[in-house]
Amino acid sequence: MLIEVARELRGEDARAEALGLNEDEVAFYDVLAQSESAVDVLGDAQLRIIAAKLVKQVRRNVSLDWTLRESAKARIRVLVKRILRKYGYPPNAQARAVETVLEQAELLCGNAA
Repeated sequence: MLIEVARELRGEDARAEALGLNEDEVAFYDVLAQSESAVDVLGDAQLRIIAAKLVKQVRRNVSLDWTLRESAKARIRVLVKRILRKYGYPPNAQARAVETVLEQAELLCGNAA
């Protein structure tokens, strides 16, 4: 079982390297690429740019208790929406993407800045 887990981790590392993203950016990329319309409209390269921007901005804007305070969560939500709109993420997929990105941000940042 441990050997299988090690193989999966190496596979994920290779995938991240092939995409030119770090582990956190790949997680956000996967969230954005769930929408087929986004992949069709924006393409792989644009989704990678958006993922990198999201990780950078989320990390920059989280506070110590951001997952507990609704105002802090709202600020991150607005930030995510602006980035998606700026880069032309399909409007029909934005609401789901925003919520999923916020869930991913909670996993990435947890309750700490």
